[in-house]
Amino acid sequence: MVATFRKRGDAWRVEIFKQGVRRSGTFDTKAEGITWATRVENEILSGKLIVVKEAKTLADVLERYKNDVSPTKGGARWEIVRIEYFIRSMKIIGARIDKITPDDISKWRDERLKSVSRATVNREMNLLSAVFECARREWRYCSSNPVRDVTRPAATPSRDVQITDAVADKVLAFLSYTKGADPKEKRHMIALAFLFAMETAMRAGEITALTPEHVFLAKRYVKLPKTKNGDSRDVALSNAAAEILDIALKIGANPVFNLTADGLSSLFRKYRDIAAESDPELADVHFHDTRHEAITRLARKLDVLDLARMIGHRDIKSLMIYYNATATDIAGRLD
Repeated sequence: MVATFRKRGDAWRVEIFKQGVRRSGTFDTKAEGITWATRVENEILSGKLIVVKEAKTLADVLERYKNDVSPTKGGARWEIVRIEYFIRSMKIIGARIDKITPDDISKWRDERLKSVSRATVNREMNLLSAVFECARREWRYCSSNPVRDVTRPAATPSRDVQITDAVADKVLAFLSYTKGADPKEKRHMIALAFLFAMETAMRAGEITALTPEHVFLAKRYVKLPKTKNGDSRDVALSNAAAEILDIALKIGANPVFNLTADGLSSLFRKYRDIAAESDPELADVHFHDTRHEAITRLARKLDVLDLARMIGHRDIKSLMIYYNATATDIAGRLD
């Protein structure tokens, strides 16, 4: 047994030194200490716990990750902003990364939950975990990832806002746009982007990044060279989607919709909030709701593999919520 056990008062102190990795812990009973020591030794043997090559603070590691890793990702902008917030605000920012414990992360999590949603904390924990994993595997700055041993906040219920045809018509009304018309104002381009999202389930960032050289109307698809998950994908176009693109292309802008992602979101909210003063039904409509609505509609037309390919989902199981056919519906397809 590599671990040593010492009784100190009512507690047991357990120390492990194996393959250059040193760990220690205090437990109420020797049995608890043996269980912990066995797990730690297995992690050392499997390579999950490694020798630290160089001591770095969390601030050092976040800076390196921000400069070297984040720019290679599809969501680089959000990630860099979030890392800069970590550097400014985390109380443990000056601690050596190999000394940070799950208790430290738990305290940070609980403090964040006082000011932001559970979903936000989950996203931030995903980012922190990725930083620790990179520091452990690639840079050898720490031998474990403390985020992995911290309980995540329970997920918030997903939004279930349905954009019916009636709601979609109201959106077009507050954007002063008529289907098929040439765009004359910025808000008309927002309306075209909204209609295009409803047809394709593309994200706001994907729509606003679309450039003319990646539009293939004759073959009825657009190419997205880089998406949120880092992959490229081709998105098939319905007749309606192709017609919307044809209208947008007439203005000759590059990118096609002549909008930024931030501009699209902020202007959509601006016009929605004005309209919601007289129609409260619109108050809870977000541009991103188009994706859920579009996927729901596409699920009635496409099988799950084609749907996953079109919208860029890697986990097919996550799409099953959009397939709500009854046994009678399925039976009808069998004939």
